[in-house]
Amino acid sequence: MKEVLLIGNPNTGKTTLFNNLTKSNEHIGNWHGVTVEEKRKKFNAGGEDFELVDMPGIYSLTALSFEEQVAVDYILNGTDKLMLNICDLNNLQRNLYLTLGLLELGANVLLAINTMGSKKRFNEVDIYKLKEELGIEVFLFNASSKKDINDLKLLIKKLSDKPKYSNPPSYVKELNKMQEFNLIKNNLNINDSNKLNFFAIKILEKDEKIIEKLEFNKKNIKINNDYIQQIAKIRYDYISCLSKVCIKKTQKLAYGESKIDKIILNRFLSIPIFLGIMALIFYLTFFSVGAFFSSLLSDFIQNIIGANLVNFIASICNIPWVIGLFENGIVAGLGSILSFLPQVVLLFFFLSILEDSGYLARLAFSFEDIFKKLGLSGKSVYTLLMGFGCSATAALTARNMEDKNSKIKTAMLTPYMSCSAKLPIYAVIGGAFFGASNLFIIFSIYLLGVVVAIILSMILEKTALKSKNQSFILEFPPYRLPSFKRILNIISDNLKQFIIRIGSVIFAMNIIVWLLGSFSFGFAYVPTDGGVSMLESIGKFLAPIFIPLGFGNWGATSALIAGLVAKEVIVSSIAIFNGIDVNAGSMQNQVQNSILNSSSAVYFTPASALSYMVFCLIYMPCIATMSVLNKEIGTKWTIISIIIEFVIAYLLSFIVYNLYNFMSIYGIGYFLMLALGLIIIVVSIIYIYRHLKNKDKCKACGYKCKN
Repeated sequence: MKEVLLIGNPNTGKTTLFNNLTKSNEHIGNWHGVTVEEKRKKFNAGGEDFELVDMPGIYSLTALSFEEQVAVDYILNGTDKLMLNICDLNNLQRNLYLTLGLLELGANVLLAINTMGSKKRFNEVDIYKLKEELGIEVFLFNASSKKDINDLKLLIKKLSDKPKYSNPPSYVKELNKMQEFNLIKNNLNINDSNKLNFFAIKILEKDEKIIEKLEFNKKNIKINNDYIQQIAKIRYDYISCLSKVCIKKTQKLAYGESKIDKIILNRFLSIPIFLGIMALIFYLTFFSVGAFFSSLLSDFIQNIIGANLVNFIASICNIPWVIGLFENGIVAGLGSILSFLPQVVLLFFFLSILEDSGYLARLAFSFEDIFKKLGLSGKSVYTLLMGFGCSATAALTARNMEDKNSKIKTAMLTPYMSCSAKLPIYAVIGGAFFGASNLFIIFSIYLLGVVVAIILSMILEKTALKSKNQSFILEFPPYRLPSFKRILNIISDNLKQFIIRIGSVIFAMNIIVWLLGSFSFGFAYVPTDGGVSMLESIGKFLAPIFIPLGFGNWGATSALIAGLVAKEVIVSSIAIFNGIDVNAGSMQNQVQNSILNSSSAVYFTPASALSYMVFCLIYMPCIATMSVLNKEIGTKWTIISIIIEFVIAYLLSFIVYNLYNFMSIYGIGYFLMLALGLIIIVVSIIYIYRHLKNKDKCKACGYKCKN
């Protein structure tokens, strides 16, 4: 089967084309890290099967990060394959820089220019002149058009039958006049003339990966740093000449530029605007719309499915543990999680709108300066934002960091972003104690995770993981109305994953939790025979550790242990431990009422509830995330990361629990004045210390100090 390599810059419609050619549903985004390794899928063209290999987005054949190196290595090893090079019509001049690199290599290139999203075109192109100038096949198409996709398939079939290898651009002949260029070529043992020229250019550009790959000895040839700029200028001059002949600019504004950016990217307004948007999303997700649909689904599961299923089981089998398995282990456990499905869908709906509208790419720009001071990059924004969806998936994208220490830090910080699996915990526990104020509580918890991540990054930057300067190339897509089809695909994909998790891992874990919570070590069924269950025995052994945090009961402790498999299991475990009755009203309301009762296996006070939610935010990631971290940053840093998370979670929960109790006794005004007094004292001590420390320096500069 023939392979076709799909190559292009980020945000050119590459993944959209991959999905439409292969009838797939891969995630689409406007940034690095959406594709972090090659993806393969079969497609049929003209009755013949092909395998399309989607490469991570790259700007040139000089790799600056992990995913770029994946693409470059594949291209260098696959010069005999058809390379489908996709360019964006509105960014054609910049996209052609990569095309020239492929032509320098002598690759078999099909240049596909994507007009998708170009209703307001910034460029017009004469594909016939461009085809003549470059000496390759050029195809103008819309990546979302079925007709264009079918035509593209026929063209792929035609070019694969009779491979036409490209001639290098004309400027390569000019390079042959350079003495150093010829010296390098004479020291390379490569027979293919195109590859010989290409590798000589890469050595002039001081591409360390290529130099290492070829084992090239640089000692005998002096390579001036100016060659990097010279070669880049030669390429851009060539593109400029092409543009005059083949490309006509139709808009005065730069592609992606918008007057709204004066507000969105304002250094003082950008972060408050982001926080305001997130607060609105949380309100709609956890309250109003989200709460309404969650209540409807909960009633349906409770009254239609749960009650009828349990009654049916009881009518044909009166064995207590069998009834208990279906009532508590399956219906109550899974039902308590499924009722939050509308809220999970809403959260992903709003996040996909922010992404598809072009806002999230600008958010990375807004945070770039802040992240640099933390030893991170604007690329880290993408990874951390993905952490609000799934920590395991987000940690995978950290591999796009070119600096090893930044990669480790970014991956370590992803669990501090509150993933969607923790959403039911905040909604159930917070809703039971804080009512309408729970919006502020949830928003504060999400923000707390971000703040803790920032502080931890600062500490790591000053100690064990100091980062190097990193490149950050950011492309602004134009603001656009989100695609309904794309949003629907994102939601359906996440919905599918959520349901699969509930039907597999969470289902199995609920059964295990119910089993350990319903039988004693002597395998007696506890609800019938009395005694202490296995899980209660384990929970009581560990519970004293959490007494200082306010939730030292065995049920709360056991739920935390179960939550290591998947955070959603914490809520379903509470439902199982507290014996939710499927015939007694809404499961969500029952769980909330049960944790108010001190006789329940899991119960809280307002202070311990807040402490528990903070602990769940940070204490340890799920097993899937641990596995990804182990693969991406190694066992050592994974263990260190887990230890740090547990310690921080314990300390923060301890502080939150005691502060809440303190304010409950003395009032918030008393606490604020006490805090203000302590701040004034600390600031005064620091000022006097610095003043005395700098006294001699002040005299040395010639000014008379006033004591």
